[in-house]
Amino acid sequence: MRWAGSIRQALAASALLLLACTGIARAQSEAGFQAYLRTLRERAIGEGVRPQTVDAVLTGMTLNQRVVELDGGQPGSNPNTAPPLFAPYRISHVDASRIGRGRAKYLAERPRLQRIENETGVPESIMVAIWGHETNYGSVMGSFDLPRALASLAYDGRRRELFAGEFVAALKMIDRGVPRERLVGSWAGATGGPQFLPSVYLRLARDGDGDGRADIWTSDADTLASIGNYFANAGWRRGEPWGVAVAVPPGFDRTGITNRLLSPRCPKVFERHSAWRTVGEWRRLGIMPAGRAWPADNVLATLIEPDGPGKTAYLLTGNYRVILDYNCSNFYALSVGLLADAVEQ
Repeated sequence: MRWAGSIRQALAASALLLLACTGIARAQSEAGFQAYLRTLRERAIGEGVRPQTVDAVLTGMTLNQRVVELDGGQPGSNPNTAPPLFAPYRISHVDASRIGRGRAKYLAERPRLQRIENETGVPESIMVAIWGHETNYGSVMGSFDLPRALASLAYDGRRRELFAGEFVAALKMIDRGVPRERLVGSWAGATGGPQFLPSVYLRLARDGDGDGRADIWTSDADTLASIGNYFANAGWRRGEPWGVAVAVPPGFDRTGITNRLLSPRCPKVFERHSAWRTVGEWRRLGIMPAGRAWPADNVLATLIEPDGPGKTAYLLTGNYRVILDYNCSNFYALSVGLLADAVEQ
């Protein structure tokens, strides 16, 4: 069995060589990262961040290869793959636990929520539903160090400008008084109850409890006020619902409602929507509500059948597209709307 011993020796040698090559590659990556940090330092100072803030954050920082791997592992789109079904997604995201916790938060925060809705026009239940979907009402906000994650993603280069800009924005947050230890979140740089990127925090985070700070990490009031401000800024129309579940009659002719517009943003998401019609026109075409009041007849809406003909469909208003501005996914936006409806019942 001498040949078996030779094979084992060859495998062991190969393993050692692989480890050595991996170690060399990591050392080279780390050296390149340290050089890139100097570029980030210059950019941050050039954009007005105090040098002492930059140096305090950069001192001892190393490349986080894990976030690079996570970014590279994001699913791509295969045009030959059938779209997944919404029903399983809905079951896991609009479940009894999330609805129950959402109702408890909704009731506990009603005075503040009512004030925010009066100021922004954004329904209380929509704010709560976003909070529930993003962080399960603040219970899961991520533990990655944001500056390190953002610098690592910027160095990787796949979306360099995006992440370099968010890295500088994170430093500006510190300069404006956000404690350094607050800057933790998802591997992709989102933080706090609303999972804002640093640049979004700087533009849209709001103080909801009157203490002079926009603390989206420990203050429920600030989290909800910030979500409301985001939606108002994105164009939420006061008094208009996000959409309504509908039943499409058998034999419905879909050829006349094909959407022929190409969206410059998230085209795969929007291509699943029909052309726009008024709610009154949809009603005359035989589309019937499935248990909820209609929007006004003059409201424009599109039709989506996420699980195909014969299953529950939805008429979607312009406010649905505001939800898509938060996360450009039909399944996400539909589940936010449905969770909001369930929370306020």
